[in-house]
Order: sequence, then C-alpha cells, then structure tokens
Amino acid sequence: LSDSQEGKIKLAFFVAIVGVTLTVLGVGTEFWVELSPPKDLYGNYTCLAAHYGLWKQCLRTLWVSDIDPHRNSCGPAELPGESNCTYFKFFTSGENAVIFKKTTAKSLSVCASVLSLISITLMVMGSICVTMAISKGVQFLLKPASFCFILSGLLVLSTILVFHRSVLALLGSDPRVPLYHELSWSVACVGAAGAVLILGGVCFLLLSLPFSPWERCLHKQSAT
Repeated sequence: LSDSQEGKIKLAFFVAIVGVTLTVLGVGTEFWVELSPPKDLYGNYTCLAAHYGLWKQCLRTLWVSDIDPHRNSCGPAELPGESNCTYFKFFTSGENAVIFKKTTAKSLSVCASVLSLISITLMVMGSICVTMAISKGVQFLLKPASFCFILSGLLVLSTILVFHRSVLALLGSDPRVPLYHELSWSVACVGAAGAVLILGGVCFLLLSLPFSPWERCLHKQSAT
C-alpha cells in the first residue's frame, strides 16, 4: 500500500469506528423508548414514567410540578426522580415483562437483541480485516471488511425496525390502558450508527477496487 492509500484506509476506518462507537452506546443504554401514562392518572403530586432498551427497563417516579404544563403525559424520563431498573428475563427464565399492565412481545424483543449482537460481531470482524490490511499491506482484505460493515449497518437498522414492532405489540397488548410512547435518543444513536457503518463499508469497497472510479470518470471526461 502506498502512503496515500493507507491514509485513505485509515480515514475510512475512522468513519467506521464512529459507527461502532454509536452502536455500542445505543445498544448498551436503555433509552430506546419512553412510555408514560397521563400525568393526572394517579391524582397526586407524583406520576410514573418508564423507559427501556434491549436489555433493561426502568420505572421512574417524577414530580408533576416538574413536568411541562402543556404536556399531557408524565415525562420526559430525563427529569429528576426516583428510578428503579431491572433486567429483562427473556434470556434467563423466558418470562415476559409487564409494563403498566401491558405485556412485552418476547419473540420480537429477543430478535432485536440477537440482531444487535450479530451486528457488533460483524463490526469486530470488519475491524480485524482492516487492521490486517493496514499492518500487512494486503488490499484484498478491504473487500470482506466492506461486506462486514455494510451488513452490520443493515442489521443495526433492522434492529430498530424489529424493536419498533415490539413496542407496538406491547402497546396493543391491552388497549384499555392509556399510554403515550416516543422513541428516545438511544434509537437516534443506533440509526445514525447504521448510516455511518454503511458509508464506511462503501468507502472500503471503493478503496478495494484496483482502480479509482473518480479518476476513471475524470479520464473519460477529459478524453471526450
């Protein structure tokens, strides 16, 4: 590899690492969705709001006085209050979780978690390929790296879709319970990560080609 090629590979690798970091941040946090009943449901000075991710759910007790007067539901969950967090039992005893008398869809939740783990595994494999390509000067390893990063980005985006389906299944499990929901910042991290990973994979694919598409395009234009 020439110095210019190695520099381009390192730049593309930096882009991919940003995607990996955002993925780990999003997958490891429990702010994927916030659930909240009407703030006046309990008729006292406090109300309950919940938020959860792929692995853990948290129930927060908030002061009604801290909530925006124009907001009908209890929240947002970032407000100060007492928090009680527990891990889901999907992977241990196989039990469904109950949040505000609504039951989670275990199969969809497990599927979203597995997709996220597979995507992180592909990111690790892609990073190994890029590291070997830089250290050994072997350009053909960029092709499997590009495959790993593009596929991991698609799986990350698929994780969001499956998780959203699981949220809708949760809300529909008992329509008698009024509940507001909104996707939170963890989903934004994961969505941005998927786009960045795909971009990094495309960059590695272009760098693995024996010719530069940009230079070939310019050569054709100058020839005409």
